[in-house]
Amino acid sequence: MLKKQREVPNSWVMLSDTEGFVRLPGERVLYTSPPRTTLSLQTPSTYPGVQPLSISSGAGSAHLTNQRIVYLPASPTPTLRSFSAPILNLHDTHVSAPFFGPNVWTAALQPVTGGGIPPTQSIIELKMVFKEGGAFDFHQHFERVKERLLQAMDVARESGNGEASAGANLAGVNLAAVHLEQLPAYEETNLSSMSPLDGFSPHPWNPARHDSGAASSSDGQGSRTSPFPGERPVEERFEPPIGPPPGYEEAQAQSVGDEFERRLRRSR
Repeated sequence: MLKKQREVPNSWVMLSDTEGFVRLPGERVLYTSPPRTTLSLQTPSTYPGVQPLSISSGAGSAHLTNQRIVYLPASPTPTLRSFSAPILNLHDTHVSAPFFGPNVWTAALQPVTGGGIPPTQSIIELKMVFKEGGAFDFHQHFERVKERLLQAMDVARESGNGEASAGANLAGVNLAAVHLEQLPAYEETNLSSMSPLDGFSPHPWNPARHDSGAASSSDGQGSRTSPFPGERPVEERFEPPIGPPPGYEEAQAQSVGDEFERRLRRSR
């Protein structure tokens, strides 16, 4: 069941018993605040001489969509049954965190022509107090959506779409094609910390396979290097024999006998 509001002194939305409010074509809800979020609309103090405007709600839910913000009070009143404002009509948005009390989201609202706010109000100060938290989450989502919408308007303007070139008009922007999701964070890969064998598993070093030395190289210092990079070189150490070689005593005796006979011949 739809309920159309009439004679409400602010921008209003079509209400629905099932979904809270009626979505616009291509509209998606991206964030919903806790139910104890307050709203206040008032004339800035820097505008003296203007008929002051002051509308507030002590509790309600703020909905952020890909086109606007919508506020639905928990207890509607004749002066505030709902409120909505296009995202691109909200300026100077920021979050303030007081020492005591909940966080406050503030924006300067540029009222929509014919939206119900008196035309004498060129700028309205909008404040939402997030009593149950969520102000920074709301602000983060809002800034990302606003940035993507401005980029989409620039693209439409460069392509020669006249409808998107007048102020904050999104009539010529394909909202369904606007990417609103957060991009993944960039992670830098530290190449200096990577091992040269990352992702490569050679066969284990086996000296028996390379006993001929054909697949190895020497570093000139008595050690043989591995053909696989990163492996420790295999050292070859020289160890002297413990005893005499085979036939050593026979060769010595034969040499002594030959020398003795040679000296006998010389003495004759």
